[in-house]
Amino acid sequence: MLVSIIIRTLNEERYLDEILVAIESQNVNDFSYEIVIVDSGSTDNTLKIAKSHNARITYIKKQDFTFGRSLNVGCDYAYGEYLVFISGHCIPANKDWLQNLIAPLIQKKCDYTYGRQIARDTTKFSEIRVFEKYFPSTSSIPQDGFFCNNANAAISRTIWDKFHFDESLTGLEDMFIAKQICQDNGYVGYVSDSCVFHIHDETWVQIKTRYEREAIALQKIMPEIKISIFDLVHFIVAGVLKDTRVAILERVFFKEILSILMFRFSQYYGSYKGNHACRKLSNQVKIKYFYPRIKR
Repeated sequence: MLVSIIIRTLNEERYLDEILVAIESQNVNDFSYEIVIVDSGSTDNTLKIAKSHNARITYIKKQDFTFGRSLNVGCDYAYGEYLVFISGHCIPANKDWLQNLIAPLIQKKCDYTYGRQIARDTTKFSEIRVFEKYFPSTSSIPQDGFFCNNANAAISRTIWDKFHFDESLTGLEDMFIAKQICQDNGYVGYVSDSCVFHIHDETWVQIKTRYEREAIALQKIMPEIKISIFDLVHFIVAGVLKDTRVAILERVFFKEILSILMFRFSQYYGSYKGNHACRKLSNQVKIKYFYPRIKR
């Protein structure tokens, strides 16, 4: 049995070697794996690092990139019976990450799984709270609902062949296919003991942009969700108060209060803007949403 581990990259040299070393240290008993890189124009040492670990590399042009399209390219290029997705800045936290993630697929308990994410390095204080909320310490196999996250996820090739990822979305391609799976009487599962360190190093503008593009995508997935000005203010205040309480308990209030205020404002203002946006993406906006670290 072959498992394909698919990593989307654009200038991911900072953590890629560590990711690939962690993958190579995985406990694999009854299966083998390949590493597939989907690169969209790296100009640093990303490809050199990938080749040094014998990864198979395929390419997608920047102008053709969407999150869903790049995953479809990677899945189509891969040979595996099971398709695993990990972000270029997510590092497996233990040697059982891979086998734990795919076990519910092999056992036919789920059609799509996603694992736990915890913070490391430059991840901001409030984002750690986000991870704790959406990626708890207890598994749910299968879970209720269709929340999913492709920073650390796996799907059977049979299911991917049936649905494919939506290539038009500005994000949340994972939730969209998960919704399709659930509507088709399939199952999504959360595997807490398949854990990665998810390292974000974003500016406040990049955080706002991330939540804005995800909110645009959410309009297609859950069009019933509407965010008003009242909701915006309520969400910011509630988020700040909850984070502040934790910061006080952890005795880091004065260190983190500005970060808390900026993160929650960026998060919910971005969500508000995206919820009220409805437009066809120009090339300039695509660069903003899909490549926020590129200076224009």
